[in-house]
This record gives sequence, C-alpha cells and structure tokens, in this order.
Amino acid sequence: MDLQDMGDKISQVLVTGDEIDAKLEEMAQQIDKEYKECEDSLLVVGVLKGAVMVVADLVRKLHTSIDMDWMAVSSYGAGTKSSGVVRILKDLDTDVTGRNILIVEDIIDSGLTLKWLKENLITRGAKSVKIATILRKPEALKVDIEVDFLGFDIPNEFVVGYGLDYAEKYRHLPFVGILAPHVYGG
Repeated sequence: MDLQDMGDKISQVLVTGDEIDAKLEEMAQQIDKEYKECEDSLLVVGVLKGAVMVVADLVRKLHTSIDMDWMAVSSYGAGTKSSGVVRILKDLDTDVTGRNILIVEDIIDSGLTLKWLKENLITRGAKSVKIATILRKPEALKVDIEVDFLGFDIPNEFVVGYGLDYAEKYRHLPFVGILAPHVYGG
C-alpha cells in the first residue's frame, strides 16, 4: 500500500520509507559500536504492537549478537491520554538479570510508559537498559527520558504508519504520515 491508496486519509507524509531505512542503518551502526565489546548477546525488547516493524527492520541490520523478546504494556487513564499508570499485558519470557537490554519503540510521546518500563527492567536486575526509537515527539514529553538511539523528532501530530495505528489500522504503511483529522474526528 502506498500514499495514493490512502486517498485523503493522510494529510502529509513526515518520513518516507527510504528515510526510515537509511536512519535504521545509521542507528544499527551506532548500536553495533556501543555493544561491540559485550561478551553476552544483547537482549532486544520490542514493545508491542507498534514496535514490530522497527524491531524487524533494525535487528536485520545489526552485526551484534542478539536475543529478542517482547513486552506489551498499557498506560491507562481517563480518555485517550496516558496517565503513567502502567500494567503489563504480556511480560518477557527471558530473565533480564545481568543482561544488557535495548528497548525498541516505534514512538515516544509522553515518555511516561517508557520511563516506567526502563525503571522496571532495572529493578529486575538488568545490567544496562538503553532505548532506541524511530520517532519522538519532543513537544509531547511529560518526563525526562534519555533516548540512546534516535531516528527522527516529529511534530506533536496524530501520526500513523510504520507500526503506528489508529483503531488498529494503518500500521502496515511503509511511511509515517499525519492522519487527516476527518478520519478520527479531530
């Protein structure tokens, strides 16, 4: 599916598929450099569901030995806004004790859930926890969260594609675009 298939549902493409691919290559090189001295394999933790595309494309570019696992977490509160209260919907199958962990996200909005997740993994005994994300909305951040490997900073708009959805649609788009307000009633 491409932009023409979307009709008037996407008001603007923010990041093309080619730009994403090039940035993931750059991020993979940075990650390889960071973990080249590690004796154990790096544990890549993808955050479901949005990070599936990012993880799949990123890990295929790595030369570092890795293990992969997945978590699903939900930050819930009133309406559509994150409260920072997090519950684990799907936990890791891997023991993180003494492991170097790389959390891979599709996007960082408020940062509340990711901050909680990082702290949670540290309290479980992880040796180190670093963060990689393809997108970040600096204007939406509510907490200070260090991103070790960053793709793109984007405006605080409702975006879809490359793992990001609206009502479980549009995740499969090969680009990141602003969803037209008439689609979601905004």
